[in-house]
Amino acid sequence: MSKGDERISETGVRLRAGLVGLGAMGRNHCRVLRGLDGVELVGVVDPLGDPHGAATGVPVLSTVEELLALGVDYAVVACPTAYHEEIGLKLAVNGVHALIEKPLAHSVEAARRLVDAFEAQQLVAAVGHIERYNPALVALRARLENGDLGEVFQVVTRRQGPFPHRIADVGVVKDLGTHDIDLTAWVTGQAYHSVAAHTAHRSGREHEDMVAVVGRLDGGAIANHLVNWLSPLKERVTVVTGERGCFVADTLTADLTYYANGALTTEWEALRAFRGVSEGDMVRYAINKREPLLAEHLAFRDAVAGLPSELVTLRQGLRTVEVAEAVLRSARLGGTVDLEPEPPVTPATPEQRGEQTPEHKHEEAVAP
Repeated sequence: MSKGDERISETGVRLRAGLVGLGAMGRNHCRVLRGLDGVELVGVVDPLGDPHGAATGVPVLSTVEELLALGVDYAVVACPTAYHEEIGLKLAVNGVHALIEKPLAHSVEAARRLVDAFEAQQLVAAVGHIERYNPALVALRARLENGDLGEVFQVVTRRQGPFPHRIADVGVVKDLGTHDIDLTAWVTGQAYHSVAAHTAHRSGREHEDMVAVVGRLDGGAIANHLVNWLSPLKERVTVVTGERGCFVADTLTADLTYYANGALTTEWEALRAFRGVSEGDMVRYAINKREPLLAEHLAFRDAVAGLPSELVTLRQGLRTVEVAEAVLRSARLGGTVDLEPEPPVTPATPEQRGEQTPEHKHEEAVAP
């Protein structure tokens, strides 16, 4: 039993959860929810039913209204992006906490309406940017925060692979590219200042299937993202280069490797007199490789139960959609697009920070 599970047991809370969508990602959410301590999956919504048998033994419903009638504390929204706003607003108005798959919504305006609705109800809400829970990126962020790399110069991501037939309503920028936009801002602690991009339509589909992005972050670092649905090689790599060397995170294998700059031999040289690089030591770190989707669910469950937890907030999800739309606008117009500075955020309520246990409609002691 993990520390989080021990804390859940101590609260005596058993949460009633629902799931909307049984597509490829929804089936994975279903698997995790069914085995999550302190949680009971009480219903799944999918108008197409459950042809893969992922929810055997759990009621499969046709509408969100039927799920709400069962009484749920929170719901996971894993349906196509085009329906996130409609379903999210129904959950918010009925006082149901929500974990919404990425991207938060199909447009900035829709994402903003979701932010406003959940904040007005003071509900716990998060976006499923699962890369924040990848062990390699968690370790990378911690080392960057510790100053192990010195000043960060550049973040390069490569995310490519075959076309996922599950996707029909958005292109590669909002489906895959939003992973890289969010993780880059998160690991560096820097927001996007501007982006310039080119897209391509090589497969004959309505939406773009390839994008190359160059961005500048507000701390001065440069970001490069190469994303496509056209490669037989599946690749998920993040390379962060700085004064003291570079980190390479492979999020398919959850490996993190450090390549030291051998030219830097003292702290003073690292911070004051960067003149060039040479090959140095290479270290591959030993990392506890917990499944990212499980870690994401544990974090959200704890937040709903009133326990401290780090989530991807809806406002952070909104910002990612804003950057993604700036990428598409840049590709369409053929120039650099500047992003508006992020507005100041009203401090979160205790419920949103997970510091106070919300009242649940259905509670029972967790079995020992």
